[in-house]
Amino acid sequence: MTDRKSELAQNLARVEERIASACAAAGRKRDEVTLIVVTKTYPATDVRLLADLGVRHVAENRDQDAAPKAAACADLSLNWHFVGQLQTNKVRSVAGYAQVVQSIDRPKLVTALSAAAVAHGREIGCLVQIALDAESGERGARGGAAPEQLAELADLVAGAPGLRIDGLMTVAPLAGPYAGREQAAFERMMELSSGLRADHPAATMVSAGMSADLEQAVLAGATHVRVGTAVLGARPRLG
Repeated sequence: MTDRKSELAQNLARVEERIASACAAAGRKRDEVTLIVVTKTYPATDVRLLADLGVRHVAENRDQDAAPKAAACADLSLNWHFVGQLQTNKVRSVAGYAQVVQSIDRPKLVTALSAAAVAHGREIGCLVQIALDAESGERGARGGAAPEQLAELADLVAGAPGLRIDGLMTVAPLAGPYAGREQAAFERMMELSSGLRADHPAATMVSAGMSADLEQAVLAGATHVRVGTAVLGARPRLG
């Protein structure tokens, strides 16, 4: 086993232990939480090593990094998640490789992604990104729609050709009433998820929690956690 593969294996084992412990503390089964490894800034060689180690879900936040990486790993059985703020001029590229876009936060993006999905002949799962620091009608500092926009965006996705409403995504806010209160933020997301599922029963996915706060997300009820640094460590950035 190469040094890098050994390093990744050890890091994955530590993250797995954290997730399993959080599930136990929450009275949840381990298989209720899916690990998504965020591979942004790391090379395709790392993605291949992760796949060898059993990782099946990977995430990117910039199309210029993701598109060539996905192409280089097209022979692997991976689910690609796009988690960054997505500009409409990038949707055609992203729709070519992403199984899930986690950053739906405005109607214009839904329209553009729908057209791109249809052009590619694909169905793309979508998560509405909720920003708990967003003022009414505004977007959050790290992307995402205000909570009161959830129903409208979910309905738009559900009615758009080529798209499927899968659930919600959030990033713990750095400002506003939930700043520094990750557990409360994720619990608020679960309340929003409950409301969403009343109208869209299949939209069960809640993507929340990263390297620093995955335990709080699991305790709150998140179904997916997005972990980068804790798995990949400190590596030189691409470009």
